[in-house]
Amino acid sequence: MAMFASACGALLPAAACQYTDVAIYLIPSFALAFLIRMLSASHPFFFIFTLAGTICHELSHFIAGLATGARPTTFTVIPKRTGRQWQLGSVTLSRVTWYNAAPSALAPLLLLLIPVAAAWYRTRGNWTFEPFDLALTLLLAPQFLSFWPSSSDWKIAVRSWPYGIVIALAGFAWFQFVRMA
Repeated sequence: MAMFASACGALLPAAACQYTDVAIYLIPSFALAFLIRMLSASHPFFFIFTLAGTICHELSHFIAGLATGARPTTFTVIPKRTGRQWQLGSVTLSRVTWYNAAPSALAPLLLLLIPVAAAWYRTRGNWTFEPFDLALTLLLAPQFLSFWPSSSDWKIAVRSWPYGIVIALAGFAWFQFVRMA
């Protein structure tokens, strides 16, 4: 690991280099995610390897919908063919408004925290890759495939356009404050 630390220090700030172990730990999961993506595109049987990610993706919509008052009504993780594509799961929200559209639709972005947190936990202190980590790799890989919101999710999130105005105004105010300081 010392070799990686010195190479990292030459390329990145010291704050980024303290997480080198986490990044190295996640390489097998990321590579497996890539393999799963390629295999599931060739045959529907391989969707079984995306199940953990699909469940987490749809649960994130469901939980965010409950928390923001979007009222989830249906939840499914059974793949079905829609035209030329496969829909791996879905959640129907019955009360989507401007204030809960983005949090409910973009909730899967938080799934990226799962592999990062697991890697951070496993690499604390003096760590070695153990057989348990192979099983964890199988559970973490689908999270890399499922954290990105679908095109339907992004369309729903656009309903929260007032948040964009608030963020832009806050950014402008912050920039003005920093410039004056």
